[in-house]
Parts: sequence; structure tokens; C-alpha cells
Amino acid sequence: MSIVLGDLNRDVERFRLTLADDVVMVETLQSLTGALDERPDEDLVIIGPDVQLDVASDVAERYRLERPSLGVILLRRRIEVQSMAEALRSGIREVVPADDAEALLQACTRSLAVSRQLRHLEARSGDAGHGRVVLVFGAKGGCGKTTLATNLAAGLASLDSGRVCLVDLNLEFGDVAIAMQVEPTRTISDALGMQGGLDRDGVRSMVIPVSDRLDVMLAPTQPADAEFVTAGLIDEVLSLLAEMYDYVVIDSPPAFNDGVLKCFDMADTYVLLTALDMLALKNFKVTLDTLDALGYPRARWRVVLNRYDSHVGLTAEDIEHVIGLPIQVRLPSSKDVPASINKGRPLVQDNPKHPFSREVLALAQTEATMSDRASAADTLPSARRRHRLFSPRV
Repeated sequence: MSIVLGDLNRDVERFRLTLADDVVMVETLQSLTGALDERPDEDLVIIGPDVQLDVASDVAERYRLERPSLGVILLRRRIEVQSMAEALRSGIREVVPADDAEALLQACTRSLAVSRQLRHLEARSGDAGHGRVVLVFGAKGGCGKTTLATNLAAGLASLDSGRVCLVDLNLEFGDVAIAMQVEPTRTISDALGMQGGLDRDGVRSMVIPVSDRLDVMLAPTQPADAEFVTAGLIDEVLSLLAEMYDYVVIDSPPAFNDGVLKCFDMADTYVLLTALDMLALKNFKVTLDTLDALGYPRARWRVVLNRYDSHVGLTAEDIEHVIGLPIQVRLPSSKDVPASINKGRPLVQDNPKHPFSREVLALAQTEATMSDRASAADTLPSARRRHRLFSPRV
């Protein structure tokens, strides 16, 4: 169902035919407020072309905070750049031509998708029993992503603040099994036959204990299985893991595919890793620009520079200048790091006082003390940007 603010006599039949749904038509702001009060689950308001822009903006501004999941779509007979910019600043999700029924239907579909995501985030933020999901991402292979993910998971487990599951979602070329020296007797491939009906018992059958508080879920041993691990299955797996563990650490592939975007949707923190070389820096800048464009909130970003003290003609300050953000974690170079990988024991376990270990443990402690997740209202502006990116009309 949708609520339309507009001319009751002229617009009602047109909207009912266009939307092919139950449409509630209201002519005044007072009627709109009453209709929304009666329908707390309503997620879509369409404002007709004859409603003044300042009135439409006031509606969006009010409900942007009161009901973040409520989307407002504005119809205009003429779309001008200045008025469109003002509308979007106020919180209106999309502005579409009044005579383009297809554009309106597409805008409604996008807006309702945003609303579902925001309701999901709101539900999670109010769920005190939901574990924290940490995504470790690097856009270039070889920058130390698996090393950081394994050490971060081990570091969280060492803090005695809960149980941790490390998930290897580098589905084609995952290295967590080797880095932790775990025999891959069970992998995420075992979930393929349970997709759509996965439960906690199914998840337990796929994880492998490493220590008292640390389990791992490994990538497939056959790279061909990767194409069958869909974003929907990743959603199922991560949702259940977040119910079962206090922390879920994801080692992701260096790509923006559907599965990785699903991880970004579900994660509470994005640990974004780069290194001191031009190729890594170029890919890292593209990563940050993409996250901005897709609307992933910066409050969740943790910028990490690996091997920051390498003498290769670039410095940490050069990186900060290019990306326009401070580096929050600086991991030093040390031969002890690859040596620990060769032994199959994260350095934070073997030598917690090592400079590398201290940095990782500080990051782990930050995650352990993060009790407040980003609220749905905080992510609303970014969510609007994400969907405008794919809307050529807005």
C-alpha cells in the first residue's frame, strides 16, 4: 500500500492504475499525518506534482528522523536542477517526472528496497543479543588481508569478551585454512544443500574449533563451488553466525561482487586495508569512492595501513593526503609476521607484546568496546545516495 498526497479528484484513478496496488489518497498535511499514524508499517509516501516543494520538503524533513524507513518520492511536471537538489537535501529519496509511469514504478521499487534494509538495520541495532560483524576488506591481493583477519579474530578471542567465528569468504582462493593450519574437513560448501532452510545446527556442522573461543568457517576446497555460494546463502550464514557468536570476522575477496556487497550490508565495521605501493593506493582510493557512492556510512570505516614503515618512496602521510582520511591503524613490517603464518599461529597468540600484535589488539579492543551500532537514521543519507547512484533520472 502507498499513501499519495495530491489532488483527490484528479489523481486517484491514475495512481491506482499505475501502482496496481491499494492507494490511500490524502489532500492535506493533516490527513497525511493521520494516515501515517494509523499505518506505522507504511514505508512509502508519494507527493503529487501540484504540491508545493517546501511542503514536500517539510514532510521529508519531519519523517526522516521520526520514521527513517519511510521513503518520500516527489513527482514534478518539470525537473529543475536547483529544486531537485533542494528536495534531495531535505530527505526526499527520488524526484521523477509526473507523466512517466515506468519511472515512478522503478522509484517505488528502489525506495521500498531501501526501507527494508533500514528496518533490518533498526531491528539489529535494538537486538542486544546480536553479535558484531567485522569485515576485513582489501581491494588488492597480497596486501595482508588474511594475515590481519586471522590475527584480529585471534585477538578478539584473547580478550575474553566472547566467542569469535572467523569466516573465509574468499571463496575461490581462501587461505585461512593454511594460515591457521586447519584441516578443511568442513567448509561453507556444506551449506549448499541447506540453502533456504539453514539453521543453527546446520551452521554448527560447518564450523571447525580452533581454540576455546575461536572457531573458523572455511572457504570451499574446490574453487568451482564458489559460483554456487550466492549472496542469499551468505546472508543466511552470516545472520545465523551473528546470533551464535559475539564476533564474526570476515576475510573477504578483493572484489565488489554480490556476496561482498552483502557482507558490507551486514557488517558493523569495515576494516579497510591498504599498503605502501601505488597499485594498492589506486585500488584503495577506488574502494573508498565506491563505498561513498554506494552509501556505506563512514562511521563504520577503519582505515588500516600495512607495512607502514617500509621505505619504498611513499609514506603514511602521502596515503592520508591522497585518500583525505586519517589512518587509524598502522601495522609495522616484521619478518615475524610471515614466520607466524608459516607456523600456523597468529602472531597475537605467540607474541602479544610484538609491535604488530599491539596494533591488532588495539583494533580488537576498539571493536570489543563498541556497544552502539550505527542507527538506521544515521545511515539514511548514505542509503539515499546508494540508490540515486543507479537512478539516471535523479
